[in-house]
Amino acid sequence: MMAQAVPNPPPNDKKRVKVYELRNSDWFDRGTGFCTAGFVLNEASRQEEPKVMVQSEDSPDRTLLETLVCKEDGFQKQQDTLIVWTEPSTGVDMALSFQESEGCTAIWRFINNIQLHLQTVGGPDDALSDDIGHEFPQKDVKLPIPGLSNLQDIEREMRHLPNSGIGREALVKYIGREHYIEKLIPCLEMAEDIEDLASLHRLCNIMKAIVLLNESSIMEEAVSDHLVLGVVGCLEYDPDFPSHKANHRQWLGREGRYKEVVRIEDEGIRKKIHQTYRLQYLKDVVLARILDDPTFSVLNSLIFFNQVDIVTHLHTNSAFLKELFGIFGQQETNQERKKEAVLFIQQCCAIAKNLQVPARNTLYGNFLGHGLLAVITYALRHNDVGVRVGATDVLVSMIDHDPQIIRQTISRQINEKQTPLTDSLIDLLLVEADLGVKAQIADAIKVLLDPAPATSQMDRGLGDLGNRMRIQHSDPEQENLVKDFYDDSAKKLFKPLVDLKDRENLDFSVHEVSLFIYLIEILCFFVRQHQHRSKYFVLSEKLGQRVAQLLKSSEKYLKLTALKFFRNLIGLQDEFYNQEMMQGHLFEPIIDIVLETMPRDNLLNSACLEFFEFIRREPIKPLINHLVENYRDKIKNITYVDTFSNFIHRYDETPGFVPNLSESFADTEDDTPKRPETGRGNRWDSGIKDLDAVEEEYFNTSDDEDETNAILAVNRASTNGASPVSKPLVDYNSDEENEAMDADMNAGILPANGDDSGSSDSKAGDSDGGGILTTTSSTASGPPERLSEKRRREEDDEDELGKLVQQNKRRNSSSSAGSNTSVLRRKKSFSNSSNGGASSSGSKPSKIAISLSPAIKLGASTNGSDENST
Repeated sequence: MMAQAVPNPPPNDKKRVKVYELRNSDWFDRGTGFCTAGFVLNEASRQEEPKVMVQSEDSPDRTLLETLVCKEDGFQKQQDTLIVWTEPSTGVDMALSFQESEGCTAIWRFINNIQLHLQTVGGPDDALSDDIGHEFPQKDVKLPIPGLSNLQDIEREMRHLPNSGIGREALVKYIGREHYIEKLIPCLEMAEDIEDLASLHRLCNIMKAIVLLNESSIMEEAVSDHLVLGVVGCLEYDPDFPSHKANHRQWLGREGRYKEVVRIEDEGIRKKIHQTYRLQYLKDVVLARILDDPTFSVLNSLIFFNQVDIVTHLHTNSAFLKELFGIFGQQETNQERKKEAVLFIQQCCAIAKNLQVPARNTLYGNFLGHGLLAVITYALRHNDVGVRVGATDVLVSMIDHDPQIIRQTISRQINEKQTPLTDSLIDLLLVEADLGVKAQIADAIKVLLDPAPATSQMDRGLGDLGNRMRIQHSDPEQENLVKDFYDDSAKKLFKPLVDLKDRENLDFSVHEVSLFIYLIEILCFFVRQHQHRSKYFVLSEKLGQRVAQLLKSSEKYLKLTALKFFRNLIGLQDEFYNQEMMQGHLFEPIIDIVLETMPRDNLLNSACLEFFEFIRREPIKPLINHLVENYRDKIKNITYVDTFSNFIHRYDETPGFVPNLSESFADTEDDTPKRPETGRGNRWDSGIKDLDAVEEEYFNTSDDEDETNAILAVNRASTNGASPVSKPLVDYNSDEENEAMDADMNAGILPANGDDSGSSDSKAGDSDGGGILTTTSSTASGPPERLSEKRRREEDDEDELGKLVQQNKRRNSSSSAGSNTSVLRRKKSFSNSSNGGASSSGSKPSKIAISLSPAIKLGASTNGSDENST
């Protein structure tokens, strides 16, 4: 006999599967193999039979499974890779788990087509014939006419037929064609009249089976006006709860639950509104316990498409919108109608979330064009909390969709000198008692005042760079909105925080605590986003000090929120906020919290430790310096963590992070003009060394000789018209020295002519090697002046030396044969010279001016006889 033709040929390639068998309520793995499906010749009947076979993967000669596809088998496909059935001969449940979904689909298609043909022709299993076409005429399913006597038979058929695909399809067509649900409703009335509880339970099971067929046409018929009460009435008598009865009919039968704020003229739209409400009730209440995923999807799809049709019809009907928003005009006095209109708009916006973006844009645009913001402003000030919640829901829905739409409308309100929506939100935030409404309003304020435009895909790819670019290229209109907010509205928003000044009682009510929390959250957002404007506002209103007051509150979660604000400030690492915290001594209350809560590992203590750990980890040196300098006595007692000891250790190692003393002097010297460094000795290159014997001898000489030499230097400089005194960087003269100098000058004790310098010529060799030898042919005249001390600081002498050198270079001597030369000699060269500083070749003796300089950086000229002969 030839092989029978089937609509889809059997799969030829092998599919890798696992074979399972149910034993004692547990699935037993019989092995892994390759599955094939096809016609196999039966030797006994000499006919080909459709079979599914699995050959072992390890031993191809061993057959793991060979099952005949017959009409009675309850083959079912579950998920994408599983086929289960019951063997008719043994009654054992079997399962095939496929490695790939494609293999499962191919095998299932073969099985389903075979069973479809067998159930259609209604003959024996070998009724496959050569003349089978690709389309099968289905045999109609016929159910008994509903009655209390045959409800048991109907229930049995309802359980059996949906087990196969062909049976389910035939049953769906029969129920729709015969209006079978309508024929079942009278049985409910009869069973209730005679109180036949068993029949009522069977009706409930039958109705469940009909609903769970997952057919949209049946669902729509079940919730129609004339059948819905009967359907839910049958579902009230659940056999799983025999002693309880639901009241679905009482709930759905109330006409007052449907309210028309504005009359909808289209009858089809009105029917869809009723149908949608009933489908939602069926999904959420009646079938909530037994609902499976396919039925849930069917119900959701029906609800979604109905809602789309309803909302599309309403927002495109200009006459309807005009009448709807006209309710909020001055001529309308019915407050209840206004309330219902707000709730109706809330439902429309909630449904709009499921619409496509173009449809949502059209809906919100039409609503705004008819005055939606005025409606929101009215609703936000309403006494009923339900109306306020509805207004915030509408606002949040629009902001989630596109906040720029609301911003543009607010800008238009500001330009037209109207009260902007942000002011209405602020007023409501300050007085609202409902915490949910507070949270929504706070989020709305933050989103509306966000200066950055909406994030694009490019910005998300750029990451932090994209964020900076968005801030730099912000919308000018949005900038104006933020500027107007800080000019007019910011003080009103944060007034509760500002009013904390001079308040000693920090016991707050629940409303006050929640308000402070939301205000601090908003302030943290402004500090991060409005970098420039927020700085001036925080400083001018002293908000840092006010938030610091909340750290002394008894409410721990309020303390955590206040600490979060300061954590945001130091996280910015902005010098402005760092200085604000240091000058305001805002670290002290945080340190006090650590001392109060240590060493308990609670959330508040951990948050404070993380605050200081961030300062240590970065590290923020000015803050560490401030903490140690001002709170050292407190933080040294916190030893159970090493954060604070690390602060002290760092500060002590590098005090205040200021350069050391030698670097400071080097910086000072670098600021002065550079002098030539010819003849510089090694002493200054390698640092100051121990003094040699000659230098020791100099420092052991009497002060009288040095004073006389200093007087000569003053007289010489005065003779040439230059100021003998150069102002040092720091004047180290004591008051006693200045008084003594003035007294000597007034009494004429100090000589004024050069004849008194004869003794000094012989002592020049004992002078400091860093002295300056200056010769001139003219006689010095003028009041003498005494130098302050023998050992001057290095900077003063260098400054004076430089001026004297410049003066000598400019000086012209009328009696000298050549120009005067300034000679710098070390003390050792003076001591080794027999006539150092005293030789002269002219008639006028040379005079020596010595300036004490223990730290000379200028080298002497190399002329050995540069003692200036005249």
